[in-house]
Amino acid sequence: MNILIIGNGGREHALAWKAAQSSLVKKVFVAPGNAGTALEDKVKNIPIDALDISALKTFALQQKIDLTIVGPETPLAAGIVDQFQAENLLCFGPSQQAAQLEASKTFSKDFMVQHNIPTAAYASFTQTQPALDYLAQQTLPIVIKADGLAAGKGVIIAHTPAQAQSAIKTLLTEKTFGQASERILIEEFLAGEEVSFIVLCDGENVVALATSQDHKARDNGDKGPNTGGMGAYSPAPIIGPALEQRIMNEVIQPTMAGMKAAGTPYTGFLYAGLMITAQGDPKVLEFNCRLGDPETQPLLMRLKSDLVALCLAGCQKELNHIEIEWDKRPALAVVLASKGYPQAYHKGQAIQGLSQTTENIKIFHAGTAQHDADIVTDGGRVLAVTALGDSFSAAQRHAYDSVKKISWQDIYYRDDIGYRALTYKTNKSSE
Repeated sequence: MNILIIGNGGREHALAWKAAQSSLVKKVFVAPGNAGTALEDKVKNIPIDALDISALKTFALQQKIDLTIVGPETPLAAGIVDQFQAENLLCFGPSQQAAQLEASKTFSKDFMVQHNIPTAAYASFTQTQPALDYLAQQTLPIVIKADGLAAGKGVIIAHTPAQAQSAIKTLLTEKTFGQASERILIEEFLAGEEVSFIVLCDGENVVALATSQDHKARDNGDKGPNTGGMGAYSPAPIIGPALEQRIMNEVIQPTMAGMKAAGTPYTGFLYAGLMITAQGDPKVLEFNCRLGDPETQPLLMRLKSDLVALCLAGCQKELNHIEIEWDKRPALAVVLASKGYPQAYHKGQAIQGLSQTTENIKIFHAGTAQHDADIVTDGGRVLAVTALGDSFSAAQRHAYDSVKKISWQDIYYRDDIGYRALTYKTNKSSE
């Protein structure tokens, strides 16, 4: 089979790396890919932008692509799956209508309320003054969100009235995220522990992936501005079998049933970002219509099943026959970013220390490019150093041992990725 992966981030590097391991696969093309995907066996980068759907479709037809896996949310929201399916091309992901679960937070929240899916109280606004009037009646902290796609950066947690007022004005008046912030949500702040719950869907059936958690805040201790994710690990110790069943019953199954009832059955990866409250109840913070990044990297390090076979089963409505096999060892990924991210940062800085090779460590590239003989930084999140270990502490130690061998002029990373998992394990063992 010939496989096409859409995207150029760390998630797509992990997808291409895993797809290339399949015995079903002859060649994996990545559009546009990065410096890391270019180095993988059986993988070739194609210089087509992820949003150039017409060119991607033409390429898929010419190269007789047997399966396309879409990494990022923007082509899904633009209708890539619908356009590929119109040409009888298998494309694993939700339709444009179903992708509204991520593309519009207002659509998503209204959907959750309609189907009794637990989530935070909210209101949405397109005008500044009504939003400020509503804010004055709320308790702090409060969450302000851009309605549309903002690459994981359109969420502000405000702890003071001044911060909240500034966030509203920045999003609605200054249109910080362009069209994505023409509408905003003001949402109740939920306290607890955040987890990622990702499932494979075929429109009828659902298979849960291993649990995972990411660290969205830029700085140690989960402080600082929100990012696309500074690290992740799998499994998530806080989710045991009973809580997993609750999430399936209270969140995933009602979502699948609601989408099917609306005439937009959901196919593809569905990511529920959940807050587990102090009482142990799951509440949905957001839906994403694709794999998380950086959660994908530790998940695919642990995946023993054939990724391509799983996605084919999803396209062919055969997930009811599927069981997924996982490495029992935990995996942990540390994101290495450019100093200044998620705001302004420099590109083009040569990266040293990438030639490490060990069986249980993989360096996934995100914002990288090839420049002459050097691999250079080309984005805010540059690499995700991912390690397997016999325990969380071992996985963390292996990852950071590898991280310390990598350098460039403006490297930045957290040095506490996985601390929640380690704390949870310690607390549980002392009970």
